[in-house]
Amino acid sequence: MLLAIDVGNSNTVIGLFEKEQLLHSWRLTTETRQTMDEYGILFRNLFDPTGFSAEKVTNAIISCVVPPLEDKLKTMCQHYLKVKAQVVGPGIKTGVALQVDHPQEVGADRIVNTVAAYHLYGGPAIVVDFGTATTFDPISKDGAFLGGAIAPGFQISAEALYRRASKLPRVDLKKPKRVIGKNTVENMQSGLFYGYVGLVDGILSAMVPELSAKPIIIATGGLGHVFQSESKWIDHFDEHLTLKGLQILHAKNSP
Repeated sequence: MLLAIDVGNSNTVIGLFEKEQLLHSWRLTTETRQTMDEYGILFRNLFDPTGFSAEKVTNAIISCVVPPLEDKLKTMCQHYLKVKAQVVGPGIKTGVALQVDHPQEVGADRIVNTVAAYHLYGGPAIVVDFGTATTFDPISKDGAFLGGAIAPGFQISAEALYRRASKLPRVDLKKPKRVIGKNTVENMQSGLFYGYVGLVDGILSAMVPELSAKPIIIATGGLGHVFQSESKWIDHFDEHLTLKGLQILHAKNSP
């Protein structure tokens, strides 16, 4: 089995694959203070209740945008799972041309999403990844990463409003019953939710004309399903797009 690990700033998503089939996935809080041993115990404890044995993991691949965790997870794979993990970064074959000013600045997750989107949906395409930040990744008809846009994530926006406006409370992040709120909480939920829908569709409406043809637009990330249903532009929600990309990259780099 292949263990795929996608480390984001807020969440770490892991999946087990048998060839191309995703057998099971888990979403964890990303915690930089956990030690290599704590991660080793955590992973083994996750596998057991679902009937998967850590001893059956034969390969691993990691995409990480949190530098302190990369070496911990590589070492954990070696010590606890007895496998040498591939890491998305210099030296790994992606097949993706990075048509940007500074290729070294492109996050591993954006490269993985590009690989998955082009492999599964073709190009041109745009991936909208709803994470700590929301990234918009346009992909050419030939599968090149063209650059994109990065916006504050939905949760960051809500937290900033709470922290900077002293009389406003924290609110549940959800679609409100109506746009015209009747109390402070409803007012905030409306402004946050529909304001964010406007942000997403505004960026997409400005980005699409810069591509050579009408793209397929795929949402992923923790809140992707919420905004896919509201957006006028997003065609698909693919919850496991990044994990699928890791599986594809592992296959590209295997003998």
